[in-house]
Amino acid sequence: MKLSFSTLGCPSWSFNDILSTAKDLGFDGIEIRGIGSIMYAPRIESFSKDNCEALKEKLAKRNIEIPIFSSGAALADKEKAAASFVEACDYINCAARMGVKFVRIMGTDRPEITDGDFDLCAKLYTLICEYGKVMGVTPLIETNGKLSSSDEILKLLENTASDNVGVLWDLHHTVRYGNETPEETVRKLGDKIKHVHLKDSVMTDGKVVYKMTGYGDIPLKEAVSELSKAGYEGYVSLEWVKRWQPDLQEPGIIFESFASYVKDLFRKL
Repeated sequence: MKLSFSTLGCPSWSFNDILSTAKDLGFDGIEIRGIGSIMYAPRIESFSKDNCEALKEKLAKRNIEIPIFSSGAALADKEKAAASFVEACDYINCAARMGVKFVRIMGTDRPEITDGDFDLCAKLYTLICEYGKVMGVTPLIETNGKLSSSDEILKLLENTASDNVGVLWDLHHTVRYGNETPEETVRKLGDKIKHVHLKDSVMTDGKVVYKMTGYGDIPLKEAVSELSKAGYEGYVSLEWVKRWQPDLQEPGIIFESFASYVKDLFRKL
């Protein structure tokens, strides 16, 4: 398994800061979810047609890769579905330019269980997956909202008429909102899991309070162990949501502690 962190955790950093930190702390990759003031990755100058080759060379020299571009596309939200479809295609085009294998797609854009039109989601996801197939990119549907249930995400995949599909497993969501154990999620989703989000938290007065890795009660050790037993060789990526919660601890501290904690888990496998 390999390590990455989402740029969601360092909203004020430049790309050079992000790249230097990844290299210094021994991360293998950087998951893109906005850089600085720009959330929409296809509009970030570094990923443009004119600049992408130089950036790929820069990444290669540092032995760092971008495993996934995480879009905000929410296909089960009727009001956002059309714009989300366009966004997903934009992200696929950007990923193809950069040689990135995956793009993150969602059903709805809230982590809590929320209603949505999942028949519409399956139809749009099919079209996006087929477009991605042509471009050499696989759109991954995240275990988010109603899809925090493995049974629900499997139902969606069964209704998707494409073989270019995969799952982004957000452990926090399947535990907090899907009420699943890591063993249950990995057993059901298996090799459909192509990318993994990790973060830690506790529940206080019915609310999620995010914690430094290993200081909450999310079963991180069990998740890594189950992934290892399943032969997973992809990324586990820290999704520290500081962009949405600015009072969370600073990224330098959090990224270092995550790398140390997860590398120790890897050594004990």
